Amino acid sequence: MKRGFAVIFRRAAFGGMTGFLTWRFVLLGFVFFLSQLGVSAAGWALEVGSTPPDFQLQTLDGKSFQLSEHRGELLILKLGTTWCPSCRQQEMDLNEAAAFLKENQIRLVEVFLQDTEAMARETLAASRLESPVDAMLDDGQVQKAYNIYLIPRVILVDREFRVLSDGANLTAEQIKKGFGGQ
Repeated sequence: MKRGFAVIFRRAAFGGMTGFLTWRFVLLGFVFFLSQLGVSAAGWALEVGSTPPDFQLQTLDGKSFQLSEHRGELLILKLGTTWCPSCRQQEMDLNEAAAFLKENQIRLVEVFLQDTEAMARETLAASRLESPVDAMLDDGQVQKAYNIYLIPRVILVDREFRVLSDGANLTAEQIKKGFGGQ
């Protein structure tokens, strides 16, 4: 019985729950393979202290938004989707930190990577955030500039426009700690 990648892929893609579990093992195997090559998730992240790649998109409100124009503000850059369970968890953690974000005037920049405008608006309507939120749909430039492999991707940026943290889900406490002393 042949068990090449094509066979595993077909079973993963068309095999129901068994296929889903197989896909998870294939993904875990791929991550392990990359780790053996010396490539880590941290290699995909921006270095602390570096400048985040600039981009310009139109917000859902129709305004032009350029990331670099927000130098001098504390920023949370959330790159994700509306349908991803981890992205939804991140949204709950941001809601939990809402008072902290408002008190410290931290602007949330939410870039939806693979969603429609209606999906993004529905997600935002359920949010309790009172701090400034700039939401936009990616046209491909953000995904390319940030080399996104995993979602959500959450990047904390200081007033000098330097990366404080770049990673996956951050709890409300990690967000507070990440902006400590700002």
